[in-house]
Amino acid sequence: MNTQNSHKYDDIIHLPHHVSKNHPRMPPMNRAAQFMPFAALTGHEAAIQETARLTDSFAELDEDRKAQLNQQLLMIREHLALRPECEISYFQTDEKKTGGTYASLRGRIKNIDESAGQIVFTDGTALPMEYLFSIKGELFGDTEFRHEDGTDAIRGQSNYTRE
Repeated sequence: MNTQNSHKYDDIIHLPHHVSKNHPRMPPMNRAAQFMPFAALTGHEAAIQETARLTDSFAELDEDRKAQLNQQLLMIREHLALRPECEISYFQTDEKKTGGTYASLRGRIKNIDESAGQIVFTDGTALPMEYLFSIKGELFGDTEFRHEDGTDAIRGQSNYTRE
Protein backbone atom coordinates (compact mmCIF):
# COMPACT_ATOMS: atom_id res chain seq x y z
CA MET A 1 0.00 0.00 0.00
CA ASN A 2 1.24 3.41 -0.86
CA THR A 3 2.11 5.71 2.06
CA GLN A 4 0.84 8.71 0.19
CA ASN A 5 -2.67 7.13 -0.20
CA SER A 6 -2.86 6.08 3.46
CA HIS A 7 -2.41 9.68 4.67
CA LYS A 8 -4.64 11.30 2.06
CA TYR A 9 -7.42 12.21 4.56
CA ASP A 10 -5.36 12.84 7.68
CA ASP A 11 -6.35 16.51 7.67
CA ILE A 12 -10.12 15.80 7.99
CA ILE A 13 -10.34 12.38 9.60
CA HIS A 14 -10.63 13.71 13.17
CA LEU A 15 -13.01 16.61 12.45
CA PRO A 16 -16.53 16.43 14.01
CA HIS A 17 -19.37 15.15 11.82
CA HIS A 18 -21.08 17.98 9.96
CA VAL A 19 -24.68 18.77 10.99
CA SER A 20 -26.61 21.06 8.65
CA LYS A 21 -28.31 24.11 10.09
CA ASN A 22 -30.70 24.39 7.11
CA HIS A 23 -31.82 20.77 6.64
CA PRO A 24 -33.25 18.70 9.51
CA ARG A 25 -31.77 15.28 10.17
CA MET A 26 -33.61 12.45 8.35
CA PRO A 27 -35.47 10.08 10.69
CA PRO A 28 -33.89 6.59 10.80
CA MET A 29 -37.06 4.95 9.37
CA ASN A 30 -36.98 7.20 6.27
CA ARG A 31 -33.26 6.66 5.91
CA ALA A 32 -33.75 2.89 6.00
CA ALA A 33 -36.50 3.16 3.38
CA GLN A 34 -33.96 4.43 0.88
CA PHE A 35 -32.29 1.06 0.87
CA MET A 36 -35.40 -1.15 0.87
CA PRO A 37 -36.18 -3.19 -2.24
CA PHE A 38 -38.85 -1.79 -4.54
CA ALA A 39 -41.32 -3.35 -6.92
CA ALA A 40 -40.08 -2.57 -10.39
CA LEU A 41 -43.24 -4.08 -11.85
CA THR A 42 -46.07 -2.61 -9.83
CA GLY A 43 -49.12 -4.86 -9.86
CA HIS A 44 -47.15 -7.86 -11.13
CA GLU A 45 -47.58 -9.81 -7.88
CA ALA A 46 -51.33 -9.09 -7.86
CA ALA A 47 -51.58 -10.28 -11.48
CA ILE A 48 -49.83 -13.54 -10.59
CA GLN A 49 -52.18 -14.10 -7.63
CA GLU A 50 -55.23 -13.40 -9.82
CA THR A 51 -54.04 -15.88 -12.42
CA ALA A 52 -53.50 -18.53 -9.73
CA ARG A 53 -57.00 -18.02 -8.27
CA LEU A 54 -59.21 -20.95 -9.20
CA THR A 55 -62.75 -20.67 -10.51
CA ASP A 56 -65.44 -23.28 -11.12
CA SER A 57 -67.38 -23.76 -14.31
CA PHE A 58 -71.17 -23.71 -14.37
CA ALA A 59 -72.69 -27.21 -14.31
CA GLU A 60 -75.46 -27.29 -16.90
CA LEU A 61 -78.65 -28.57 -15.26
CA ASP A 62 -80.54 -31.50 -16.72
CA GLU A 63 -84.24 -31.20 -17.64
CA ASP A 64 -85.42 -32.92 -14.43
CA ARG A 65 -83.50 -30.46 -12.26
CA LYS A 66 -84.83 -27.49 -14.25
CA ALA A 67 -88.39 -28.79 -13.86
CA GLN A 68 -87.86 -29.22 -10.10
CA LEU A 69 -86.56 -25.64 -9.76
CA ASN A 70 -89.52 -24.33 -11.78
CA GLN A 71 -91.94 -26.19 -9.48
CA GLN A 72 -90.20 -24.77 -6.42
CA LEU A 73 -90.36 -21.23 -7.84
CA LEU A 74 -94.10 -21.66 -8.52
CA MET A 75 -94.63 -22.85 -4.95
CA ILE A 76 -92.68 -19.86 -3.61
CA ARG A 77 -94.76 -17.51 -5.79
CA GLU A 78 -97.99 -19.00 -4.38
CA HIS A 79 -96.77 -18.33 -0.82
CA LEU A 80 -95.11 -14.91 -1.31
CA ALA A 81 -97.50 -13.28 1.16
CA LEU A 82 -95.94 -15.47 3.89
CA ARG A 83 -92.39 -14.38 2.96
CA PRO A 84 -91.03 -17.95 2.90
CA GLU A 85 -87.50 -18.50 4.15
CA CYS A 86 -85.26 -20.24 1.63
CA GLU A 87 -81.65 -21.04 1.04
CA ILE A 88 -80.77 -20.70 -2.61
CA SER A 89 -77.56 -22.07 -4.08
CA TYR A 90 -76.47 -20.39 -7.27
CA PHE A 91 -73.52 -19.89 -9.57
CA GLN A 92 -71.91 -16.47 -9.31
CA THR A 93 -69.91 -15.51 -12.38
CA ASP A 94 -66.45 -14.06 -11.88
CA GLU A 95 -65.97 -10.49 -13.05
CA LYS A 96 -62.29 -10.90 -13.90
CA LYS A 97 -61.99 -14.30 -15.53
CA THR A 98 -63.94 -17.17 -17.06
CA GLY A 99 -65.97 -19.23 -14.59
CA GLY A 100 -67.08 -18.33 -11.10
CA THR A 101 -68.02 -19.86 -7.74
CA TYR A 102 -71.00 -21.56 -6.19
CA ALA A 103 -72.54 -19.61 -3.32
CA SER A 104 -75.62 -19.83 -1.12
CA LEU A 105 -77.92 -17.12 0.13
CA ARG A 106 -80.45 -17.62 2.90
CA GLY A 107 -83.29 -15.28 3.71
CA ARG A 108 -86.97 -14.49 3.32
CA ILE A 109 -88.22 -14.01 -0.22
CA LYS A 110 -90.19 -10.86 -0.97
CA ASN A 111 -90.78 -11.16 -4.71
CA ILE A 112 -90.00 -13.09 -7.87
CA ASP A 113 -89.47 -10.54 -10.62
CA GLU A 114 -89.71 -12.50 -13.87
CA SER A 115 -89.25 -9.46 -16.12
CA ALA A 116 -85.88 -8.75 -14.49
CA GLY A 117 -85.18 -12.46 -13.99
CA GLN A 118 -84.52 -12.01 -10.26
CA ILE A 119 -85.54 -13.34 -6.89
CA VAL A 120 -85.78 -10.45 -4.44
CA PHE A 121 -85.22 -11.02 -0.71
CA THR A 122 -86.75 -8.91 2.07
CA ASP A 123 -83.34 -7.32 2.78
CA GLY A 124 -83.29 -5.99 -0.80
CA THR A 125 -80.80 -8.51 -2.18
CA ALA A 126 -81.65 -9.49 -5.76
CA LEU A 127 -80.47 -12.85 -7.04
CA PRO A 128 -80.45 -13.61 -10.79
CA MET A 129 -82.51 -16.70 -11.63
CA GLU A 130 -80.31 -17.55 -14.61
CA TYR A 131 -77.78 -19.52 -12.57
CA LEU A 132 -79.95 -21.17 -9.89
CA PHE A 133 -78.61 -24.49 -8.70
CA SER A 134 -80.86 -25.55 -5.81
CA ILE A 135 -83.54 -24.23 -3.45
CA LYS A 136 -84.14 -25.44 0.09
CA GLY A 137 -86.75 -24.08 2.43
CA GLU A 138 -89.62 -24.44 4.80
CA LEU A 139 -92.07 -24.79 1.90
CA PHE A 140 -90.34 -27.96 0.78
CA GLY A 141 -90.27 -29.70 4.18
CA ASP A 142 -86.59 -29.16 4.90
CA THR A 143 -86.13 -29.84 8.63
CA GLU A 144 -83.59 -27.07 9.21
CA PHE A 145 -86.30 -24.48 8.52
CA ARG A 146 -88.79 -25.72 11.16
CA HIS A 147 -89.64 -24.18 14.51
CA GLU A 148 -88.24 -25.70 17.69
CA ASP A 149 -91.59 -27.38 18.46
CA GLY A 150 -91.44 -29.28 15.15
CA THR A 151 -94.18 -27.29 13.43
CA ASP A 152 -93.70 -26.14 9.89
CA ALA A 153 -92.95 -22.40 9.84
CA ILE A 154 -95.32 -21.78 6.91
CA ARG A 155 -98.26 -24.04 7.58
CA GLY A 156 -98.02 -24.07 11.39
CA GLN A 157 -98.48 -27.83 11.46
CA SER A 158 -96.20 -30.77 11.96
CA ASN A 159 -96.78 -32.74 8.77
CA TYR A 160 -93.17 -33.87 8.67
CA THR A 161 -91.23 -36.02 11.09
CA ARG A 162 -88.03 -34.68 12.59
CA GLU A 163 -84.87 -36.26 11.33
